[in-house]
Amino acid sequence: MSSSTAEHLFAGFSPASDADWRRAAEESLEGAPFEKKLVTRTAEGIDLQPIYSRTDGEKLGPDSLWPGLPPYVRDARPLGSRAGGWLVCQDLGALPPDEFNAALRDALGRGQNAVVLPLDSATRRGSDPAIAQPSEVGDIGLSLSTLEDADRALRGVELGAVPVFASAGIAALEVTALLSAWMKRQGKTGAALHGGVLGDPLGEWLRAGRLPMDLGLALDDLGTLTSWVQREGWNLRTIGVDAAAWSDAGAHAVQELAFGLATGVAYVRAMQERGLEVGVSAPRVLFTFGLGSNLFLEVAKLRAARLVWARAMQVAGGGPEAQRLECHGRTTRWNKTVLDPHVNLLRTTTEAFAGVIGGCAGLQVGAFDDCYRTSDDFSRRLARNIQIILAEECQLGRVVDPAGGSWYVETLTRQLAAKAWGLFQDIEGRGGMFAAVKAGYPQALVEKTAADRIAAVEGRRDGVIGTNLHPNLRERIPPAGGRTTAPRPSALGRTDAVERSAFAHLATCGRESLPEALQEAFRDGVTLGAAVLAVDRERSPSPEVKPLVARRRAEPFEALRRRSEAWLQRTGGRPKVFLAGVGPRKQHAARHDFSQAFFAAGGFEPVAGRGLDTAETAAKAALESGAPIVVLCSTDDTYPALVPVFAAALKAAPKPPVVVLAGLPASPELQQQFKAAGIDEFIHLRANCAKLLSTFQDQLGL
Repeated sequence: MSSSTAEHLFAGFSPASDADWRRAAEESLEGAPFEKKLVTRTAEGIDLQPIYSRTDGEKLGPDSLWPGLPPYVRDARPLGSRAGGWLVCQDLGALPPDEFNAALRDALGRGQNAVVLPLDSATRRGSDPAIAQPSEVGDIGLSLSTLEDADRALRGVELGAVPVFASAGIAALEVTALLSAWMKRQGKTGAALHGGVLGDPLGEWLRAGRLPMDLGLALDDLGTLTSWVQREGWNLRTIGVDAAAWSDAGAHAVQELAFGLATGVAYVRAMQERGLEVGVSAPRVLFTFGLGSNLFLEVAKLRAARLVWARAMQVAGGGPEAQRLECHGRTTRWNKTVLDPHVNLLRTTTEAFAGVIGGCAGLQVGAFDDCYRTSDDFSRRLARNIQIILAEECQLGRVVDPAGGSWYVETLTRQLAAKAWGLFQDIEGRGGMFAAVKAGYPQALVEKTAADRIAAVEGRRDGVIGTNLHPNLRERIPPAGGRTTAPRPSALGRTDAVERSAFAHLATCGRESLPEALQEAFRDGVTLGAAVLAVDRERSPSPEVKPLVARRRAEPFEALRRRSEAWLQRTGGRPKVFLAGVGPRKQHAARHDFSQAFFAAGGFEPVAGRGLDTAETAAKAALESGAPIVVLCSTDDTYPALVPVFAAALKAAPKPPVVVLAGLPASPELQQQFKAAGIDEFIHLRANCAKLLSTFQDQLGL
């Protein structure tokens, strides 16, 4: 069809306006309020409209329409993932070094194209396994203390051919020197090391609650590392901002953006105080963002992150390279479930999709079972293949910023950016991120947000498939604490003479000479812990701060199901609930089905009683079932006549059950009348399902 023909056809129709659509939509609602039914309020305080139009697009700012140009909203790279895709950065978990090596080499041969070195708490805090707390060794990753440790974990891996990424806490300087010394032992130069060995003192402070050294001293080491890498011209990022930790703790998107931005700005400012210009330190920063299930929100979040970082670095005097944010994405654990865990595969697929569409340079997809056990080869392979399918079969890398131009995504991007910038300014007004964390301010905000979001799950306003919605009572629940960690390594065999020599050399050399001195010390057999002590000999512990606690929103219902599962193991049956549906199906079905789903979320076995014609027959059937909880299901109009007879008959039994009414009478007076008649509790849409079920379990002695 020619353009002139199309124009002729459309000429016969009057263009519809936003107001025209609004009127048609309100007519379809048949009197229901438009704002209540069609506008969705997010945890971030953003009102999602049911439809977006050109009018919304006209409200957007004049930001660059081109990827690879400031402020980089559409992508930090001109060609996005077309220039070589994204990095498949799978974390293989807390495996012993030899098992890690085998798993890594297998993964690199099956589509993974980056090495992720997960380091345990001892290594991140600069301690040797022989002197660290046992709980810190092998807890979340590898213990990397000597060249021999590195060799066991990386034997046969060509680090010069693939990038390596390691979150190294306060020991990034020493870990980088250790890896560089290992590279030289393999006949390579340290310059071949690329990717990111990331120092993140603030992240470690938040995770543990206290650092073994003053924050300023840890920042000195980070400055030494960044200066060394810049001086040598290595393609290695040195500063890590783990914004995903806020996401794992229950933060919403605006908080994750703002606290991530504030952390990055604090690090750049700290580097300036140590003589490193913005143009030197900012390009060495690597952000990691969490990826949740809200597809469009996550896409917009990553685009907004590039916008606010570009603005912050521009204000700080940084040029285009300083303004260019590079980020990795990691599927969050906040929404993962122990119950019906294979649903996590669907969640991580959506999250990985959002990460790619949002412009992640690297992506880590969690295994479906890693929230309750050490993942095996099967679950890790599924996680890796999600990314490979998105790249090879879905071909998501064929288009740069495929979400760009969407009125919805563009509007949401700007809304998130504006709100995050406002919260960032609040943090700056409190003295910056270091001062705010010390005062516990961002932790308190996230704690409240997490509590509100968990309350929404408890009340089933926020559905978690397989947990509080559509649970599978036939599944076997994994035992609590089923996750394992690597065994603690044996004590290290260094000599006192070597240690004294290292202390003497490292203690007297200047900051610029430290990197080479560290590499020599590691080649001489000095451990990472001894090197940290020598470099930072004048240290004292940092003040304590409120730790950032990782949570999962499904935990309240998982606890309920474990209690019911324990009852099943002890008695041979699940706790039963009799659902007394009185009247014809259309009279009781809605509340009968609601009650069945309500109790199933706690592991209760519903016993259906449908079509019972009178209160007397319903009570008789309930008592014959032997169920310790009975729910009356009918309508508000029939309850005044049914409740007194039904409840009285049940309460007169030798072992009266707990009597529950499906629905909540509108009048408080009627509620009191029903309670006086024998109703123990009401279940309804506004009830806190998890807390009520916990109360019922307490009453039954589960």
